Amino acid sequence: RALAAGPRLLLLDEATSQLDAANETALREVVADVARTTTVMVIAHRLSTVVDADRIVVVEGGRVRAVGRHADLMLSDDLYRELIEAQLLDA
Repeated sequence: RALAAGPRLLLLDEATSQLDAANETALREVVADVARTTTVMVIAHRLSTVVDADRIVVVEGGRVRAVGRHADLMLSDDLYRELIEAQLLDA
């Protein structure tokens, strides 16, 4: 429904938390398509949702800890790297 109105900003808060892998992939594809013309902000604990984002903001204790792309954060931020390794590499 949110997409039908053609929003300039789409906010997704834990949108994939209750989805299985197939539906998460399908939603990511739709969001990637929408992101061509709409600003999309994704709030997520499941980091597979954000690894392709243009900008990732790492928040710890209510404060911004780091900002960057996935590859940059993997090199520069220990917390982000540890979370990625725990969620994606050990899965």
